Amino acid sequence: MDLSYILNELGEERSDYFNAVSPPIIQTSNFTFNTVSDFRQALAEEFDALLYSRGQNPTINILRQKLAALDGAEDALVFSSGIAAITVPVLSLLQQGDHAVVVENPYSWTIKLFNNMLPKFGISSTYVDGSDTEQIRKAIQPNTRLIYLESPNTFSYELQDLKAVADMAKPRGILTMIDNSYCGPLYQQPIALGIDLVAQSATKYLGGHSDVVAGVVTGSRELIKKIFNNEFLNIGPALSPHSAWLLIRGLRTLPLRMQRSFETAKVITRWLQDHPAVDQVIWPFMPNFKQSGLAVRQMQGCGSMFSFILKNPSVQKIENFCNKLQHILMAVSWGGHESLIIPAIAGMAKNEYDSTNRRHNLIRMYAGLEDAGYLIKDLEQALDEVV
Repeated sequence: MDLSYILNELGEERSDYFNAVSPPIIQTSNFTFNTVSDFRQALAEEFDALLYSRGQNPTINILRQKLAALDGAEDALVFSSGIAAITVPVLSLLQQGDHAVVVENPYSWTIKLFNNMLPKFGISSTYVDGSDTEQIRKAIQPNTRLIYLESPNTFSYELQDLKAVADMAKPRGILTMIDNSYCGPLYQQPIALGIDLVAQSATKYLGGHSDVVAGVVTGSRELIKKIFNNEFLNIGPALSPHSAWLLIRGLRTLPLRMQRSFETAKVITRWLQDHPAVDQVIWPFMPNFKQSGLAVRQMQGCGSMFSFILKNPSVQKIENFCNKLQHILMAVSWGGHESLIIPAIAGMAKNEYDSTNRRHNLIRMYAGLEDAGYLIKDLEQALDEVV
């Protein structure tokens, strides 16, 4: 299916709403029926009916069609946050007594899901270095029902060989799920590589304007329907029609924004690598990245987020650098128009810092839509503080 068709036309039956170029926001909680028979049918099979906007809504369904097509999936569900798009499917897939294999260092709230929430239901997890497929295989137990991936990781960028993992899981009847927020649908297609479910924080590249919080999961119609009919309807993490409309708007410019950010990240990472105050730059599309071959093989491009480490790092040096920035904003998230930075030390107490722990020294930057030279000038004047 052509990308331009997906982003600009798919699901948009304009004759149904006055031939408007932009689809309407169907801001309603409820839908009516002309006959008891129609009402009964909708109640019996809500997945295929407009009954109540906790489940289906016309604006949301336009978005679902587009997101499923972008991932090469049969169907999609959208959620009120990215972590909801991870938590609800995992709760649907796993039962008491089940086991999951999880890659090390996923998103912080994903860690809390597997460490704090799932054990309440008698579900256990094993963390592994996902960059080594053999470690994933060795962690599989007789009761393993899920292999959970995040490729690349969104701070240190470890990758997993998605096809190898899928080929290992399918004969064993184990489902695979990935957080694909870093690459998004344009730069990585996990379903084509055999992964069963693909989750993303739609807050990031899909929205693109830092004005909506949302999540999406895509997969087979069978799996999506199972999630919808049980945990999704029962927990109620539905996205609002207005937020869905904002995401449809964001999708119009997705290729342009991602390409711009990608090209900017190329320039900045090269510049940082040569700066005397910088010890290392970590980005999957750098030639010296330890898994660069795998990155090029399974990713069509790269997210514009990277990390770097200062020479002779310390809490004070990292803080001085970050505090000195004038235009690159300090904040979580990524994927919007604005460039952002977050040091790993922001997530820990000062007395927890260990200068020998590489992850403690990471500074993560997202390159937004500003001119590369503009961002480099800001980095340069801040790095002058620590040289």
